[in-house]
Amino acid sequence: QVQLVESGGGLVQPGGSLRLSCAASGSIFSFTSMGWYRQAPGKERELVARITRVGGINYPDSVMGRFTISRDNAKNTVYLQMNNLKPEDTAVYQCNAFTAAYDYWGQGTQVTVSS
Repeated sequence: QVQLVESGGGLVQPGGSLRLSCAASGSIFSFTSMGWYRQAPGKERELVARITRVGGINYPDSVMGRFTISRDNAKNTVYLQMNNLKPEDTAVYQCNAFTAAYDYWGQGTQVTVSS
């Protein structure tokens, strides 16, 4: 059973930065892709960033140029660097690991952007 554990969330002022980490219990290279999703109150969960096994990356327009996803295969960890944060980035951020057989999810970490 794969476990994903997120960390790094918190309260930050608009314009600030946070780095989220997602540590996997197994080799992240075994996953077809890994990504970050977020869900704000009253809204649907949305993709924030995704990185494939071969290094392909995609972001939605809402975070393009501000967020950066990366991974450290040796540490089985995926990161999300978030810069120039805005109040609308406030949400619970979840890590996802995708395979053809199953989707794995972390428990989520709260990010709050407020002055």
